[in-house]
Amino acid sequence: MISVCMATYNGGKYIKEQVDSILNELGATDELIISDDGSTDHTISILESYKDSRIKILRHDKVPQKYMYGYTASNFENALRYAKGDYIFLSDQDDVWVKGKVEAMVAALQTAAWVLSDCSYVDSNLQVLVPSKFEFERVKIGVWRNLLYKCGYLGSSMAFRREVLKYALPFPKNVPHDMWIGLTAPKVGKLVLLPQSTMLYRRHDHNVSATNNNLLNKQQQGAATFQPNNHSLRFKLTYRAIALWAYLRFCFSCTSKVDRKS
Repeated sequence: MISVCMATYNGGKYIKEQVDSILNELGATDELIISDDGSTDHTISILESYKDSRIKILRHDKVPQKYMYGYTASNFENALRYAKGDYIFLSDQDDVWVKGKVEAMVAALQTAAWVLSDCSYVDSNLQVLVPSKFEFERVKIGVWRNLLYKCGYLGSSMAFRREVLKYALPFPKNVPHDMWIGLTAPKVGKLVLLPQSTMLYRRHDHNVSATNNNLLNKQQQGAATFQPNNHSLRFKLTYRAIALWAYLRFCFSCTSKVDRKS
């Protein structure tokens, strides 16, 4: 069984296109769990119009967070706690899945605990800006690279075996959910990069993702508008320090459990 966990908040503009692309990838017994963080637009009415038993809508009680990504992490955690599948996918509300995504990633999960597929950056009209995130951002697997240098673990491009949740949940406070899942998944098994683009990763005016200088250069060459990363150096160092401390505590906890068993 496959569970797709989606976090939504005022995503009415693009969500139907995304949900359609996901449902086309799922079987009759799979599920799409959507946790909504109090949308005030027509997101919920669009979702309820499907009348599809595979779609399960959860209302999430928003809790104040120190950082914006904390709201996303809390919303995803709510969805994940209701997931019943053997294989779990994460989804944003405004992207589009490419045909064959589920088949390719589930095949990779037969020998891995976690898989991250490539994706293509597109604008609001799905025009391709960057064909490969892997090449563009030099995405690689590795704890220290993704924890301290640049995290390439994009949640909406990952899938993992259910056993990963045993280690990943609950998410540490003030740590991005996708980074944390990628850091904890090796406790279950190996991590794999799938060099197949399985998603159109939409970038538009309402995104809040960080953007590096190379992507801004794409904008100057005629691509769609991107919001630059205006996070301060202090913020970048602080959030990495928080994530590092959480990861060290996680490692110590795992070691202590092994020692007690022996």
